[in-house]
Amino acid sequence: MSTRQKTSESQSPRYSRREFLIRSGVVGVGAVSLPAILSACGGGGGSSQATNTLYFENWPGYMDSETVALFKKETGIDFTYTEKFNDNNEYFAKVQPLLAKGKTIKPDLVAPTYWMAARWIQLGWAQKIEMEAIPNAKNLRKDLKSPSWDKNNEYQLPYQTGIAGIAYNASITGRELKSVEDLFDPAFKGQIGMLTEMRDTVGLIAMANGIKLSEISSFDQVASAFDKLEAAKKDGQIRSFTGNDYMDDLSAGNFAACVAWSGDVLQLQAENPDIKFVIPEEGGTSWYDTMLLVEGSQHGEQAAKWMDYIYDPVNAARITATVQYISPVDGVRDELVKLGGETAKLAESPLLFPSDEEIARLQSWGALSETEEAKFDERFATIIGA
Repeated sequence: MSTRQKTSESQSPRYSRREFLIRSGVVGVGAVSLPAILSACGGGGGSSQATNTLYFENWPGYMDSETVALFKKETGIDFTYTEKFNDNNEYFAKVQPLLAKGKTIKPDLVAPTYWMAARWIQLGWAQKIEMEAIPNAKNLRKDLKSPSWDKNNEYQLPYQTGIAGIAYNASITGRELKSVEDLFDPAFKGQIGMLTEMRDTVGLIAMANGIKLSEISSFDQVASAFDKLEAAKKDGQIRSFTGNDYMDDLSAGNFAACVAWSGDVLQLQAENPDIKFVIPEEGGTSWYDTMLLVEGSQHGEQAAKWMDYIYDPVNAARITATVQYISPVDGVRDELVKLGGETAKLAESPLLFPSDEEIARLQSWGALSETEEAKFDERFATIIGA
């Protein structure tokens, strides 16, 4: 992602959120030195002491500073909050040399995207959370309860959720866009942007081909989607593949339309009402980042208190007002209204509170085996030129 920042760090969008080079595995474990790994993870991996402390490593620009300060004050927990989880595979590469040997890392909590969380759980890198100590877990949205890879939410609770769909600049397109096929309209040749996040870009195309994402287990099932993407790249239909810096291109008019994430577009609309976001007729992809308690952490009690704290709708609403992604917590809408002013207007945003009909049109990928994951990443990297 780009280095573009807002004036307030706590309000900054998550640039570096889904950068591809490391996401795709082009930069892997071998490209990260052991000293860099130890520095990023906070040490040599010895078991953290059972003190009244908690360390949460999250994505950049994904929290408001007030919530962090209030949690410290109200609980008395020595809470360390950092934003060094810049990319799923990059972070995986950093921690693998330690966790694979049965050692632990300094962060107690991390927030991988759901598909990577499933991988951590499968590898034994996460431990069960103390659900009985999280009464506010009852506020978890029903559509996020008990995914196939974590029945009964024993290992994780979602942090924030989002939608990938189509963003477009109506002043350039001159018409409303509704379908994934609009991205391949020759009228917009050289003005289309695609994300460097494979699951969102390829996922939308696969859905347009009638493929159900949760049923994908092999590369062959979606080879046609990759072929279509590659043909569009060769034909010059696609201007570029980007991370969150698509926001710059969309605002500047370089993109007529692009694959985009809902929360980002909500931020852009405040400055340019011509920028629109739509869940395509064929459906959009749904993703979420979730909180995992790292294996070896001695701070399960403190982690449970943190999860309980941010699953209180009052605190969840404060976070939503800052990050403007879809909260996993029921009751946030009412709390935004209570906050009044411009914040209350967020309660009416269809990007923060999609209807039941829109939610029904969202799909998520299931877990892929290591072998198949490598096939997907290799083909995608070839297409985008990584």
